[in-house]
Amino acid sequence: MTGITNGDGAEAPLNRADEVKELLEAVEELIIPFIRSADEDAATKHSGHGLAIRGGGPRTALVEHHPPKKLEQILDLSIPEQAGGKDGLVEIVEKVLRYSVNTWDQGFLDKLYASTNAVCRCRTRLGAAARHAEHECEIALPFPNFCPGKGSEVLINYMQKAHVYQVSPVLTLVEKHTTKHLAHRFGYTSSHAGGISQPGGSASNSSAIVIARNTLYPETKEEGNGDRRFTLFTSAHGHYSLEKAAQMFGLGSKNVIPVPVDGSGKMVPEELERLVKESKGRGETPFFINATAGTTVLGSFDPFPALAAIAKAHNLWLHVDGSWGGSVIFNPEIAKGRLDGVELADSIAVNPHKMLGVPMTSSFLLAKDLRQFWKAMTLPAGYLFHNAGESVDDIYDLADLTPQCGRRADALKFFLSLQYYGEQHYAGVVANAYQQAEYLASLIKASPHFVFVSPDPLPCLQVCFYWARDGKLSGDKEENGRVTSEVAKKLISRGFMIDYAPGEKGKFFRVVVNGSTRRGTVEGLVKGIEECAGELGF
Repeated sequence: MTGITNGDGAEAPLNRADEVKELLEAVEELIIPFIRSADEDAATKHSGHGLAIRGGGPRTALVEHHPPKKLEQILDLSIPEQAGGKDGLVEIVEKVLRYSVNTWDQGFLDKLYASTNAVCRCRTRLGAAARHAEHECEIALPFPNFCPGKGSEVLINYMQKAHVYQVSPVLTLVEKHTTKHLAHRFGYTSSHAGGISQPGGSASNSSAIVIARNTLYPETKEEGNGDRRFTLFTSAHGHYSLEKAAQMFGLGSKNVIPVPVDGSGKMVPEELERLVKESKGRGETPFFINATAGTTVLGSFDPFPALAAIAKAHNLWLHVDGSWGGSVIFNPEIAKGRLDGVELADSIAVNPHKMLGVPMTSSFLLAKDLRQFWKAMTLPAGYLFHNAGESVDDIYDLADLTPQCGRRADALKFFLSLQYYGEQHYAGVVANAYQQAEYLASLIKASPHFVFVSPDPLPCLQVCFYWARDGKLSGDKEENGRVTSEVAKKLISRGFMIDYAPGEKGKFFRVVVNGSTRRGTVEGLVKGIEECAGELGF
């Protein structure tokens, strides 16, 4: 790095551009082969085994997997006292890539996200950097605000962060335009509709809780909860972020009341109304209903019109956690029957970085009326916010509407993706994902050696099932769970990574298909499970 002064005490010339160029080129030579290895590996996935890579432990393009203690020794993450320079940087980046999960690989079917789209290849000279190591790895180079681990985020990091309008004028307008467009897509047609970017779905749900409380009970914004015991209601299959938020905000996780679901995993409206009335009878203050569009395990969509009627009758805020399934809005045919009535909600969370493959993080909290968000969240700070207007449409210091002040300009990633691909592309992404998920479900149901768990037809992109040779599932749930976890573990060495979840009969497989999943990958996964189960004696 260029020194601050010359030997004679004069300020040294800046050489940051050349330094960045040199480091970009060095890291590009590592990252592009990383992504290419996943592309090449796809050709063999139909066989039930990815390409084996020589060297180290059992290794495919997906990952070279090691237990935590062993990996600590391999990585040697000690911090040097003296600068390692470019060579030191390249050495550690090589290690990071070698031992990280390559989420570009077709075999990564483990979480509610997968590889990013090609925008992260097209927007910078660097080329697309992989999202890997479950997004925990962001290869941060030692110069300000550069991280190749997010591809299109390089552009964001070279620009200002989203903050107040004065220092981020373009990014502010991009965020306002993008969120208003999204809000209109979900049926929020008011001129006051819009939204704000958030650092994830959990943050969106948390913000919605605060906005709801401060809107319905404005005095709590300054005075706190007082003697009220607020209660929240969510599906028994809802995301844990509701309980986490209740802990953080002093509401108490025990005051998040789970609502029973039906056989397909949908919240039962009659049960919700019963629980709300019982809460009122105990002297509590119900105020928030969290409905879900695409539950984490089964992918179910709650019945929004019925829930909205209950919310209106009891003066409750209805929030829809569409972090996972909300993105089906881009395919009207698939959205029909799933997102019917979603526009009746007061707020909606949606994460394009999941189903749509937009570089992480791309997450939004949408408002039927953004004026409510502003009134609930604004906290005048004369040293910071100077852009208050006569209406919320004149508010351009968006940090006044969020828990953060300086923020990442995450809206830009989705905006650029829409510019590059167009909305029809995303309709196709959703359609392909559902087609491949249904194909996997058909293979599972056609085999005598699996027990199908998911609702039929599939509500979302998770395909859930047990391995059970000849259809004979053990009566011991612990044994069923052991079979599931051991087969899933063995699949990793074959280049497939899938997850599992607890069930009444023990842990079952939960495979998450995505928009880039290929038919051969699905066929290879089924073959791989069958062969792994046989090798393990199951």
